[in-house]
Amino acid sequence: MRFNRLDLNLLTALDVLLTERSVTRAAERLNLTPSAVSSALARLRDYFDDELLVQVGRKMEPTPRAEGLHDAVRDVLVRIESTIAAQPAFDPAATDRTFRIFMSDYTQIVLMPHLLALAAQQRCCARFELLPQVANPQRNLERGEADLLVIPRGFLSADHPEELLYDEDFECVMWRESALAQGDFSFDRYSAAHHVVMQPPGTAGESFEGWSIRRYGISRSVAVQTFGFAMLPALVMGTEYVATVHARLARLFAQGWPLALRAPPFPLESMQQAMQWHKYRTQDPGLVWLRALMHRAVQRMDEPRA
Repeated sequence: MRFNRLDLNLLTALDVLLTERSVTRAAERLNLTPSAVSSALARLRDYFDDELLVQVGRKMEPTPRAEGLHDAVRDVLVRIESTIAAQPAFDPAATDRTFRIFMSDYTQIVLMPHLLALAAQQRCCARFELLPQVANPQRNLERGEADLLVIPRGFLSADHPEELLYDEDFECVMWRESALAQGDFSFDRYSAAHHVVMQPPGTAGESFEGWSIRRYGISRSVAVQTFGFAMLPALVMGTEYVATVHARLARLFAQGWPLALRAPPFPLESMQQAMQWHKYRTQDPGLVWLRALMHRAVQRMDEPRA
């Protein structure tokens, strides 16, 4: 297919080249020979009358023109993939699709087992690639590198549709034998305690509960900082530390660990956990199925267990 003398197949090559910044790695991703990718780059340079990628030391760096093209090219490819190339129907028992979902380890623990169980009931053949949350996950959504984001509502993009999945409260978790777990757990004791906290990896931001606590003017004395939510209950064991943890996760760990759970001694607002997808993919049959399954998984997650 051509547009204004441009072979649109070259756009895929350009997107991969600008992502990998290497002819060799781009060739591996495109399943082409390096000479074929070099030829495609030469044709792109001729069309745009720009070097696009230039050798700087041992690396290839994009030119300003290429930097300006990258997001536009990705947008075109996402639109084509979600409309022209999209399958008209989705059969979970016959698909070879991979769903890429960005979510925290907390969500993987409390929600994903229920989604996978429901998918298994439908003999689902799809693969689920669970990806770690990173800084600005909306960019991954924009670039078509994520099918779904599952994150708190306050971190969603205003440019794409989203749906609420559930509300989540918080519990203060401490070792059951600690002095902190004895008696009234007051605001003063919370403020004076040493805390175990989660810092999102690779970002300068903070977790939802950290952001909410800071709004009350509380500056926590951090004894341990870790990169995942799932480690928080374990890291208070045998100590006088406290961790402020998602309530569902805290209750799950307390079933098998000697932990004490206490309500936060101040009105900590609930977290609204939501899912978001690219606006071009709203009618994608596979994502329609996945979103419906997410809601059913939430219902299953909160069903009373015998």
